[in-house]
Amino acid sequence: MDHNVNAPLRDDVRLLGDLLGECLRQQAGDSMYETVEKIRQASVATRTEGAASLASLRDLLSPLDDATLLEVARAFSQFLNLSNIAEQHHRERLHRQHQRYPGDAGTDQGLQEVLQRLDDNDIAKEQISGTLEQLSVELVLTAHPTEVTRRTLIRKYDQMADLLSEMDRPDFNEDERELRRERLRRVILAAWCTDEIRREKPTPVDEAKWGFATIEQSLWQAVPDVLRQLEAQLAERGLPAPPSDWAPVKLASWMGGDRDGNPNVTAPVTREVLLLARWMAADLYLRDVENLLADLSMKSASEELLAATGPTHEPYRVLLREVRSRLRLTRRQMEAQVEGLPVPEGQAYLRREELMAPLQLLDRSLRAVGLSDIADGDLKNTLRRLNCFGITLLRLDIRQESTRHSDVLDAITRYLQLGRYSDWDEAARQAFLVDELQARRPLIDAAFRDSEHCTAEVAEVLATCEVIAEQGSEGLGAYVISMATTPSDVMAVMLLQKIAGVREPMRVVPLFETLDDLDGAEQTMSALLALPFYRERVAAGQEIMIGYSDSAKDAGFLGAAWAQYRAQEKLTALFADNGIPLTLFHGRGGSISRGGSPTRMALLSQPPGSVAGRIRVTEQGEVIRFKYGRPSVAVFNLEQYVAATLEATLLPPQAARPEWRQQMQALTDTSVAGYRGVVRDEPELVRYLRTVTPETELSRLALGSRPARRKSDQGISSLRAIPWVFAWTQIRLMLPAWLGTGAALEDAQNDTAQNAMVREMASEWPFFQGVVDMLEMVLAKSDLRVAAWYEERLAGDDPGLMRLGEVLRERLTATVSALSALTGREDLLDNNPVMRWSIRVRDPYTDPLHLLQAELMARLRQQDGDETLESALMVTIAGIAAGLRNTG
Repeated sequence: MDHNVNAPLRDDVRLLGDLLGECLRQQAGDSMYETVEKIRQASVATRTEGAASLASLRDLLSPLDDATLLEVARAFSQFLNLSNIAEQHHRERLHRQHQRYPGDAGTDQGLQEVLQRLDDNDIAKEQISGTLEQLSVELVLTAHPTEVTRRTLIRKYDQMADLLSEMDRPDFNEDERELRRERLRRVILAAWCTDEIRREKPTPVDEAKWGFATIEQSLWQAVPDVLRQLEAQLAERGLPAPPSDWAPVKLASWMGGDRDGNPNVTAPVTREVLLLARWMAADLYLRDVENLLADLSMKSASEELLAATGPTHEPYRVLLREVRSRLRLTRRQMEAQVEGLPVPEGQAYLRREELMAPLQLLDRSLRAVGLSDIADGDLKNTLRRLNCFGITLLRLDIRQESTRHSDVLDAITRYLQLGRYSDWDEAARQAFLVDELQARRPLIDAAFRDSEHCTAEVAEVLATCEVIAEQGSEGLGAYVISMATTPSDVMAVMLLQKIAGVREPMRVVPLFETLDDLDGAEQTMSALLALPFYRERVAAGQEIMIGYSDSAKDAGFLGAAWAQYRAQEKLTALFADNGIPLTLFHGRGGSISRGGSPTRMALLSQPPGSVAGRIRVTEQGEVIRFKYGRPSVAVFNLEQYVAATLEATLLPPQAARPEWRQQMQALTDTSVAGYRGVVRDEPELVRYLRTVTPETELSRLALGSRPARRKSDQGISSLRAIPWVFAWTQIRLMLPAWLGTGAALEDAQNDTAQNAMVREMASEWPFFQGVVDMLEMVLAKSDLRVAAWYEERLAGDDPGLMRLGEVLRERLTATVSALSALTGREDLLDNNPVMRWSIRVRDPYTDPLHLLQAELMARLRQQDGDETLESALMVTIAGIAAGLRNTG
């Protein structure tokens, strides 16, 4: 085996770069090719020769006209996308090595390694099996407002990855390889000739369809594949096979249900998405059934099956034809409802059990007549898909902001002449809600809808609850309340569902996301559990969502991380004391300030006992594509979740020692003060953000369906957490990820006792190890020089902004120094050679894009509305995002 794990990746990057160069020369001409190549060589030189070569790079870019800038930006952006393809393919290659070479340093760990650790720690097999049987990992797919790659290009990138995989085959001769190389060149050419920029913002329905496509193209195959893989690994360790309905991984979605601050997500949109999901599910199961019809041609059958089909020489096909007919009807009915056409009569599949029953009958029959091997083939795959996806493909969550519910109840109480709900204190609100939740009479009549109190906003919330009642529980998951602060916020949603006539209410999940809300989470839930009515409702289990992005925007990365940890600790203890199972729902994203980190690190850095075999996690647009966009990579990442959840449950991380807690609090006090001292108190920060970063230009890019701001004001408080991170990432300052943390580490290092304590924490405490590792990963992508380029071009004549820029860059330098002193590593990512190499190989391509972006921003601000400049700027934003990954 070649232990130089980067060598094949280098070869792939070189191949793709060469082919792109051929396409560029063919399409844009020799002159353009030579211009791009000169810029690339000058960019490489800037990384070794410094300021002099930077000047020469600028000299090459400055005289270029707008149209040429666009083509240059496209060339460098496209190369970074091709690098991502090569890196993704390399991951697949390493995953295959992981299966052949367990424990190889170049690969990640999976279930085998976890089972070995459990064995080493004398965990009983019965305990492992019992935990696995009950294990629940639910991945919640969410739209990403910084996912910049068009679906048509993603399709072409997948084709490129497939061709790279074929070229890895050792049995191919040179002619076969050359044939694939030519196909690869043609696909790269097609990508080059495709507009990179999405010209119209996607609708929430478009986003939902994107999620459905991920299931169709990857997860539909990956789910049964990973279960087979896990089952085989359990058998190797002498562990019993899980039950036939084992579904440790489930899928849910926010696409089309997340209306928090997104006026484009309405009740009709949610209804359409739910119907489309059922349509897609029926279509996918129909494909499965067509395959089963072709395969299950045998005559031998059980008495039970023959009793259902009558005498026939092909009983399996007789039953499957009935299933096919009903699936076709289901698909037609869903399509008709979406299109607003007359709905065909007949009995569609409305619940999972209705489709499960005939398939299980086939399974029992095959096993009864000695054809278990046949039953364990495609039929088993279909049954496993049904256990995971149901007949609705995904369970759709609803998310809405707490004040929207309060506004509805305020309108109702005013209509009923009971006063203003918004003026009542918390005790009065709770008393009203408890009484109404237990009352048998309706709270409002039909006339309320026609009253002056029922504004458009109030009617929309009620209409959403009516969709929940109409669609039923099969395709619905959690009702998440953002900005939840009080017990009444939770009960308000319960009452609104009752008003709408929801028979099987959605579970109501408070989302605690600001620092104050996280700190008050235990008190809020304790007050709810003190209500007998509420305790009875959640006796089977409570779900609580922990917010990452807004807490980090509020308090900085370190302060938010510690608040999240403490909130989880307290909530875990509270529900354990009350004997109620607790599921924590982690609102993570791709970036460090949104909780993004490798799966195992993320789960093993949680408080001991907080995982307990159950976890729910958001997975966002670009992360979905990189982790689940291809079946083999999806299998690996799904296995990682199952393995890490098992490990965190049975080998929980070490609890925080009292002295660690004390030190951590001291660190976060310093960090939060340092972060807020800039974000809240620095008068020039908003102007710096809007001048030096492309924050204002992001609104030009047709990204997600959700607005960048919750409100129309231009302050930082109204800016959503994701574009807040995205803007700083574009200029490589990465401010949300480190601001305040460096000052905290510096303070601790200046005190001998504190310094020793922090080193001990970094060595022995998984939570703090995770903090340090994530900080190191994001700082490796920061670049002081790049941030300075933006300042010089866009704020060079503004002393106030230049002063602030210098202060921020000095603080970043100090943070890097403090982190290096803590880890003992001079070069960031010395312990992660693949990522280090990945960043370095991209720099010569991202550097010109950064310089171009600053130049384009300056030109566009002088020539607002210029289409060529706008296109070029959008290409640089997309290219830099591709080069840096986990952008928001």
